Amino acid sequence: MDKFMEAAIEEARQGLAEGGIPIGSVLVHRGEIIGRGHNRRLQNGSAVLHGEMDALEHAGRLPASVYRESVLYTTLSPCSMCSGAILLYGIPRVVIGENETFRGEEDWLQSRGVILEWVHSGECRELMRRFIAAKPEVWNEDIGE
Repeated sequence: MDKFMEAAIEEARQGLAEGGIPIGSVLVHRGEIIGRGHNRRLQNGSAVLHGEMDALEHAGRLPASVYRESVLYTTLSPCSMCSGAILLYGIPRVVIGENETFRGEEDWLQSRGVILEWVHSGECRELMRRFIAAKPEVWNEDIGE
């Protein structure tokens, strides 16, 4: 597994350690992490701070050209909101840790030309499996079924 997915997983672990949902993400531009984040809905009482949104927020306001040359790494398949942000900012490539726990808007992203890569990480799946088993009500209030 590459260092950028490892960084996203570390973000997911950090979120779990803070009492949150273990989903992490990093935004990479020209081989450097420019934004990193994890799901902070619980920690911040936020409706929008999913891992991808947190990474974008921590990257700060950037020129459109930077986003168009970036890769977003995320431990879980992106939901509708995060996929919309990916499309809005023109991020051309997304690397997904796992999509068995939740399969987000992958078809929509691909239909709009975003290149997706799947890592099929056992660690990403296990983080989510343990979290959902322990706190199904938290998972279900946001994105679960």
